[in-house]
Amino acid sequence: MEAWYSKYWFSIQTLSSFEWAQPFYLYCIPAIPFLFIIRNWIVGNNVQKLNVAFPAQQFRSSWISALRFVPGLLLVLSIMLILVALARPQRAISTQEEVSEGIDIMLALDISASMEATDIPPSRLGVARKVAKKFIEGRFQDRIGMVIFAGEPFSLCPLTNDYDMLKDYIDEIHPSLIATSGTALGNALGMCINRMREITSKSKVIILLSDGDNTAGNLDPALSAQMARAFGMKLYTIAVGSNKLNTEKVDESALRNIATIGNGKFFRATDARSLENIFKEINRLEKVEIKQNRYKNLRDFYHNYLRWAIMLLLLSFACKNTFMGNILED
Repeated sequence: MEAWYSKYWFSIQTLSSFEWAQPFYLYCIPAIPFLFIIRNWIVGNNVQKLNVAFPAQQFRSSWISALRFVPGLLLVLSIMLILVALARPQRAISTQEEVSEGIDIMLALDISASMEATDIPPSRLGVARKVAKKFIEGRFQDRIGMVIFAGEPFSLCPLTNDYDMLKDYIDEIHPSLIATSGTALGNALGMCINRMREITSKSKVIILLSDGDNTAGNLDPALSAQMARAFGMKLYTIAVGSNKLNTEKVDESALRNIATIGNGKFFRATDARSLENIFKEINRLEKVEIKQNRYKNLRDFYHNYLRWAIMLLLLSFACKNTFMGNILED
């Protein structure tokens, strides 16, 4: 910050950058010079003039005679700066804080061999990973975890709001991570429920992406959906695949059933665009309210102008007691 005696405080750019707490005083500034002119005119007409023997014309034409106005000029400037200080120039530093309670979301992604089908280029799994990352980027202060599954489930990432780390995990997903073949929908849901059942957040969501019916595991998907509902979780299911010829068929019956039981919604993604739209719809349905708190920190700068005013006022008194205050008038 500039020193108080810097000319910086008198630049047009600096003065225009201020917020004025009491702008009324600024409107009084133009009146100060006129008041002093009127005062000098009244006093000058009432003061008796002393005739001296030396030529007065020399004093009138000399620059020395103009020095008698210096004390008054300094006083005018001092009063004007006092008014600037009274107007309280300020600068506001605003900060905005976004507050959200957030929700907890578990993504359950099928990585069985059938998810490598290329009916949705480059593959069902490849598109699911890409769209899941976009969904994560669109969340705010939500905790998101991930379970991958084939013939058995695996907890890839616990609930976290470290989205960059989660996206790195998603990039590493490959069917070879789970050797057991099949599709264990019930067990995958059960693992998601275990990750969130003791959490007290207001909103808990499970999003399950798969392309097939339950063919593995020892937990019935319908029972898992009932458990999710009992623990206050909402269940969205997405059937991924186009059912084109020579590709793994999509059996959506189990996914549709558990979405109904789990108080959620079933979606069908036949291509990359539809899958992206589904995630946008889920993002809209599970949008939490974000509260914005604005804070305004004010910093005063009146003291810089007050120091200038005091300095000029003292200088005015000092000049008044020198020859400047005693130059003879004719």
